[in-house]
Amino acid sequence: MRLLRLVVAVSVFAASFATVPNAAQTPAKKLLDKSTFLDMESVSNPRISPDGTTVLFSRGFVDIMRDQGASNLWVVGVDGSRLRQLTDGAFNDTAPVWSPDGKRIAFLSNRSGSTQLHVMWVDTRETLQLTRFDRAPGGVEWSPDSSQIAFTAFLPDETPVLPVRLPPVPRGAQLARGAVVVDRPSWASDGSGPTVKGYTHVFTVDATVGGTPRQVTSGNYNHSGPSWAATGKTMFVSGIRKPDAEYLRGDSEVYAIDLATLGVTQLTDRRGPDGSPLASPDGTWVAYTGFDQQNFTSHLSSLYIMDTTGKRQRLWAGGLPSSPSNVQWAPDGSGVYYSMQELGEENTYFVAADIGVAPKRITVGKHVLTSVSIAKNGTAAAVRGHVTEPGVLVSFPMSKPADMKVLVDVNKDVIGDRAISDAEEIWATSKDGLKVQGWLMKPANFDPAKKYPMLLWIHGGPWSMYSVGWNWAYQNFAANGYAVLWTNPRGSTGYGQDFVNGIQHSYPGKDYDDLMASVDAALAKGWIDQSNLFVTGGSGGGVLTAWIVGHTNRFRAAASMRPVINWHSFVGTTDGTSWYNQFQKYPWEDPMEYAVRSPLHYVANVTTPTMVMTGEADLRTPMTQSEEYYRALKILRKADTLLVRMPDEFHGWRRPSHQLLQQLYLMAWFEKYRTPESKTAVPTIDR
Repeated sequence: MRLLRLVVAVSVFAASFATVPNAAQTPAKKLLDKSTFLDMESVSNPRISPDGTTVLFSRGFVDIMRDQGASNLWVVGVDGSRLRQLTDGAFNDTAPVWSPDGKRIAFLSNRSGSTQLHVMWVDTRETLQLTRFDRAPGGVEWSPDSSQIAFTAFLPDETPVLPVRLPPVPRGAQLARGAVVVDRPSWASDGSGPTVKGYTHVFTVDATVGGTPRQVTSGNYNHSGPSWAATGKTMFVSGIRKPDAEYLRGDSEVYAIDLATLGVTQLTDRRGPDGSPLASPDGTWVAYTGFDQQNFTSHLSSLYIMDTTGKRQRLWAGGLPSSPSNVQWAPDGSGVYYSMQELGEENTYFVAADIGVAPKRITVGKHVLTSVSIAKNGTAAAVRGHVTEPGVLVSFPMSKPADMKVLVDVNKDVIGDRAISDAEEIWATSKDGLKVQGWLMKPANFDPAKKYPMLLWIHGGPWSMYSVGWNWAYQNFAANGYAVLWTNPRGSTGYGQDFVNGIQHSYPGKDYDDLMASVDAALAKGWIDQSNLFVTGGSGGGVLTAWIVGHTNRFRAAASMRPVINWHSFVGTTDGTSWYNQFQKYPWEDPMEYAVRSPLHYVANVTTPTMVMTGEADLRTPMTQSEEYYRALKILRKADTLLVRMPDEFHGWRRPSHQLLQQLYLMAWFEKYRTPESKTAVPTIDR
């Protein structure tokens, strides 16, 4: 077993037995068992060199000795030749960026003990650490002449909120730690813990000698997305440079910073966020994203364009299926490329700077194509994934994207001899006639004469999109004889704003009908055992799982992970204030609006065995939510239940062993309640 690998999702295809004349029957492929989880690697952050000859990327693996993920930087020729490792060690080397002259690489690394900005000379591989901040920098951008690097960093605000002073105490007295005084609406962030008061600013630093970074922005405001103008004399940033910014629902603007005087000019001013500014290579235009605030529970962003003075602002690409991401100018400045999710896929699109020209799709395929990077000669690099394909590094010419070439497949040695399950796209008609997309994965070594248990896995968000990308957990369940169903109920992205609005002030609600219709569509295939249906999901999927068992008993067992159980208590204890906006009134104004959307309100209906699983350090859906539900189930004694508390884990679990344990607990819980007849007909491999 390869021990140093990054955890990624895996897939399994149904193996077949071929009979060779005058020979023994060929053996079936091995199944994707739990032992493969820690062997998987990943490729991410591809960056193609300015001349289009070399692709830089992060290669991730699991450092099993420390039970954490790690990654190093690698390079490979655009034709797949000369694969080379640039950095080594059990560190996290990420976010690499080529200098415009192609001679150096900026990247983030924790090899000094904390995540800092580094630069490497490509010819010698000598490395210089450029920053020494208390917190990790971000938003790394080279200046056009390759002499400086811009980045963002957090600066704490040391101003006392309420100054007090203890009287003198004896020398050497060991006093207890002092109080934390909070004067902000939010005081913690999931993934990092309690937050100190402070602001994120933009800095620049000399890319050759390093030294003290120069602070470009100022004031008690947060800034993000630095982008250099073509001249190198102006920087465009996004921020909310307004009083009471934390109460303005993300109403950010785009600003221009004169780097000589540090003067600030506001370029946008509409009600609604404007961000991610990106200056064109010819110095004429600034592309940016945002939306008009319409008080939706979730808005999809559009793409906009203006000149560098803030004039000639116009909507560039709107009414999209989902928000555009990874926006980048074409090398000739003729328009921008962007990535977009739609109908379970992710592809690259282009929109010309000319007025009235509609966006066009560049790449086509039943795949998830992410992190696209484009060189000056039009050659691109990206990561491509599919239900049956872990993320592989690819290259292709933008002029002929069908000529896509796989450069690096870091998992071929792990899954090459394993059966990999594909998935069938299915559409279901909900109770009110809405069409809902989903995918149904057959068990490995599928036998049409058998009936198989099925697991419905519900996505979180709830404003997100399940896709045709792959997932190790699904594939492992398929290897253990389960069918797996995943769908995009109303509220999901990838289908437009109206579809997102399907759960406006009504979540959970009709999305439950969508999920049940999808289950019915799967049962109609004829090979699903309706006596052995199971359901799970995390975060938003955990909410819907708990909602489902309060409204139906059709599932044999359920597992609600990281759920919201009681909206009334949740909105005031989660790590942000935005969830108040999901309701029409505050909980003290209309507590019943919160109650009727809470799974706790229906807990007395639950007869389905339901396990609850959450990280003890979760600040997004705090452990107290799971505790409320678990205790109610135990007190009622109508349904078997367990509470699984994962130590030291936030909302997204970081430790590879804990990620694998989640899968094993799910499998064990469902196997506990699967019928004896089903277990005999379809045995599992992971015990």
